[in-house]
Parts: sequence; structure tokens; C-alpha cells
Amino acid sequence: MSKQVQGYFYLALAMLTVGSTVIASKLIAAGLPPFTATALRFALALPVIFLLMRASGVRLPKLSRHDRLILFVQAGAGSVGYTTLLISGLSLTSAADAGVIIGTLPVVSAAISILLLRERPRRALLFAVGLASAGVFSIAFTPEAAGGSLAGNALIFLAVVCEGLFILLNKRLTADIPPLVQSTLMTGIGFVVSLIPAVFEAPLAHGFSPGAIAAVVYYALVPTVGGFLLWYAGAERVSGTEASLFTALAPVSAVMLAFTILGEPVGLNQIAGIACVLAAVFGLAFASSRTEQKFIEGR
Repeated sequence: MSKQVQGYFYLALAMLTVGSTVIASKLIAAGLPPFTATALRFALALPVIFLLMRASGVRLPKLSRHDRLILFVQAGAGSVGYTTLLISGLSLTSAADAGVIIGTLPVVSAAISILLLRERPRRALLFAVGLASAGVFSIAFTPEAAGGSLAGNALIFLAVVCEGLFILLNKRLTADIPPLVQSTLMTGIGFVVSLIPAVFEAPLAHGFSPGAIAAVVYYALVPTVGGFLLWYAGAERVSGTEASLFTALAPVSAVMLAFTILGEPVGLNQIAGIACVLAAVFGLAFASSRTEQKFIEGR
């Protein structure tokens, strides 16, 4: 097996784990409060990631006050905000609908860059935003088709916005932080941030569902730790453009897993929605690769 094919295999598995977080979050939502589940997820993942960091020999670079603030906000938005909103949204809507909405992340991230960084939008990006919006609208306003709700879909979209902010803020860091170190920091800070509101949820009073606990353990060890290792193992074997294309597999795997594991119906609205989202992501990636190629040829 060639190095490139190995990269494709690892990236595909990584995105399969990302899609499975939707299923895990659906199970968690039925048996645990969102902040409690989030704190437990980070508590389980942190020792494993920390040991991986120590084993690899990487060290935490000296961080400025600016970077420390950025990391704190990143953890609050991308780690805690994303997870709690995802779990909260899935207590109201279907995993299939959530999978479609989560697939808009690359397009939402690009749109946030336009709004907050005042980047000039390209025609391809505007077209991708339109396609992705059509995909979301195809399921957002027909929630009864698969047991969803408009409120739940809105919470899922807010989770995507939080993750988009995480990506945007990562561009504002001045220090070069190795991925494994940053993952450790996000997990540690996320644990502290989620622990405080988790106390007010009084988790002991709610009781614990064995299925929800099992889903949290899975979320902590497989997507959080395993997904990280798979993604970077694959990303180092292929180009950045090739790696970005594999993010389109996450919503596909989420919808398919919702059908096979949870037994949720997948209707024409989900199929149309995921087709629009995939077209938007692939179109945006293709336009980016064309721009990059022209830049290289012009040098």
C-alpha cells in the first residue's frame, strides 16, 4: 500500500469517527446533562492525550498573554460550546438532520472569516455558501420528516458556528503550537471550563444512564484520541487540499450511522441536503486547489 493510499485510509477512518460523535451525542443526550457529559469526556481523554504528548517528547512552547487568552476562548467555543450544544440539540432533533448540518463546517468557517476578518469573498465561496444553505434549509424547515425540530437544528448550527470560531481563532495564534500539544491544552482547559457549570447541573440527582456513560467513554477515547491520531497520520501523507476533501465524509457517515445504528429514517430531504453540502464542500476545495495551482505556476 502506497503512502498516499495509507493517508486516504487514515483520513477516511478519522472522518468516520467524527460522524460517529453525532450518534454518541444522541445517546448521551438521553441519559446525561450536557456539561456533565462534556466534563466527563475530557476527564477520560486528558490522561491518554497527556501520556501521548509525553511519549512523543513534545513540549509546551512559551506562550504570550495574547495566545493564552486565545486558547482559553478556543476551548470555551470549540471544545465546550461545540460539545454541549451538540448534545443539547440532539435531545431535540434527529441524528440524521444533525449530520447534514455539521457537514456545513468548512463553508461556515469560510463565511466567518469573511464576516470577522473582512476577507473579500470569492465567487466560488459565495456559491458554496448558497449551496450549503440550501442543504440546511432542506432539513431545517421539514423537521417532522425524521423526528427533528427547528429548535434542535438551530442548536446544532450554533455548535457548528462555535467550531468555526475555533478554526478562525487558531489563525490568530502567534506561537507555533504542535497539534498534540494544542489538543492536550484544549482538553485540559475544556475540562476546567465545563466542570464549573457541570456542578450546577447536579448530575448525581439526575442519575446516570449506562448507555450514556458508555457513549461518553467511546466519545472520549475513539473520536477524541483515536480520531486525532488518525487525522494527523493521514494528513502527513497527503496534501492539505486532499485532506480537506475528506471532511465531506463526516456528514455522510453521520447520516448512514443514524440509519444503521439508531434506525432513523433517511428521507429525501436528508439526501437532498447532504448532496448540497457535499457539492458545496467539494466545489470550495476544487476552487481553492485551482487558486493554489495558479499561484504556484505564477511564481
